[in-house]
Amino acid sequence: MSLKEFLPGRLGFGTAPLGNMFRAIPDEEARATVEAAWSHGIRFYDTAPFYGAGLAETRLGEVLATKPRDAYVLSTKVGRVVLDEHETTARELGEKGGLFEHGNPNKIVHEWTAEATERSIEDSLKRLGTDRLDIVWVHDIAQDFHGDQWLQKFEEARTGAFRVLSRLRDEGVIKAWGLGVNRTEPIELTLALDEPRPDGFLLAGRYTLLDHEHALTRLLPMAREQNVDMVVGGPYSSGILAGGTHFEYQAAPAEIIERVDRLKALTEKHGVSIKAAALQFSLAHPAAAAVIPGATRPSRIAEDTAALTEPVPAAFWTDLRAAGLVGRSAPLPDNA
Repeated sequence: MSLKEFLPGRLGFGTAPLGNMFRAIPDEEARATVEAAWSHGIRFYDTAPFYGAGLAETRLGEVLATKPRDAYVLSTKVGRVVLDEHETTARELGEKGGLFEHGNPNKIVHEWTAEATERSIEDSLKRLGTDRLDIVWVHDIAQDFHGDQWLQKFEEARTGAFRVLSRLRDEGVIKAWGLGVNRTEPIELTLALDEPRPDGFLLAGRYTLLDHEHALTRLLPMAREQNVDMVVGGPYSSGILAGGTHFEYQAAPAEIIERVDRLKALTEKHGVSIKAAALQFSLAHPAAAAVIPGATRPSRIAEDTAALTEPVPAAFWTDLRAAGLVGRSAPLPDNA
């Protein structure tokens, strides 16, 4: 099933920040943010056990438990099993070290076998307080977490998680499955397989105003050819495009700050918000089914929903292309 057939709108809510990414967020602030997403009409929610070692799932579930289950689409991920015992040393997270240092202290097992996949789903259902999931993504089988060993993790997932999720989809337990990663190569490899077949994928940080050329070259043509949709995660590139200081989950380097300054100069010239430029660019590609920015404050939700429909003059996109700030082959919104 195409993701576009059942996703409720083009704007979703990504819950990584609710796992205390970068900072400790009070429970009441997290709750108010999810409530704000609901009140602004957002009905697609994405989470993962990895986000704060189950914290994001628990916080999201507490709010969604008060809403009609048939009124929203829920996705989570497999590949991490959260244990009851606590970590006593720093987590080993590849390039993402310290990302959720303010989350729950529970140990996390990184495993994509069939057994771990089934346990992960069972645990997520409990934390979320729901009886079913709509979409399940295979999480982070890529270079940013595993370096040269990523292909071993991919093979573990191919013979484990992929087959479990294909069976659950075929049985009608879930509606769709795919990969949720920060790199394009695992998705390219999946699309090259004869079986099993994913329904879509969640690509974080690789189709943004700051980073899209690689996806345009190989991945997105493959996805279009196979009619596989994309959910765009991290459209603000870890926050640097929304007034933050992080890029790729780290302090933004000088060259990225300079590029963002150039983008801001153009948005100011045309009187548009940089959030509107970021979201509308990511959604302009025909493979994009939805975009899921994260937030930890209710006011950010209002900004995101306004940015989705904010008028952006065609001249802005023309100037953006002329300045070399978007790829020559990147699709731009219809008014460009």
